Amino acid sequence: MSEHQHRAKPRKPSPARAAQEAKILAAAEEAFAHLGYNGVSLEAIAERAGLSKQNMLYYFPSKESLYHQVIRNILDLWIEKMALLEQEGDSPRDMLENYIRGKLEISRTRPNGSKVFANEIISGAPHLQEYMRNNLLPQLDSDIALVKSWIADGLMDPVDPEHLFFTIWASTQTYADFSTQIGMALGKETLDEGDFQRAGDFLVHVILKGTGLVEATP
Repeated sequence: MSEHQHRAKPRKPSPARAAQEAKILAAAEEAFAHLGYNGVSLEAIAERAGLSKQNMLYYFPSKESLYHQVIRNILDLWIEKMALLEQEGDSPRDMLENYIRGKLEISRTRPNGSKVFANEIISGAPHLQEYMRNNLLPQLDSDIALVKSWIADGLMDPVDPEHLFFTIWASTQTYADFSTQIGMALGKETLDEGDFQRAGDFLVHVILKGTGLVEATP
């Protein structure tokens, strides 16, 4: 590595800076989830984070840069956790079950991030299209290829791989994006861990049987 390359290498932020950025991003994620991009001001985000606007601008120079980081964070989490080949298990059944449950767990633990992402997509992904093409779509292509190989080997029914993933995404993300609706239907103010466990059991049962895989033991 040349001296110039060594100097150009980005330095890891200090623990204090990383903690402050995480605090700001959490406040922004919540604000964008409930009010949308256009409905949120930098002053409102700073107030949620317990900072002055000027102090917050030291870490993120604009609302757009802060918004981009929020949606990239949740997308990166999905890509990291949802890669089908990286799921634990020795069989397609186990790997697909873990994929479903993992996706649902993100909806449980990061509902605001999911809502921000959903609002971005509903709006036509004006801030995220290129990032999705460069990051999400290659992972999806890899997962589709794996499912096709399972089908070719006779390990699962010849289902449409693309629509299999669309179904999993829609059915798991609805527990974050439409949690208020589901909570009302269940007579609850908020969904608890037991609700997500029941949802996971149901989705695993339906999807595994629908793809011709042996159902996991409840």
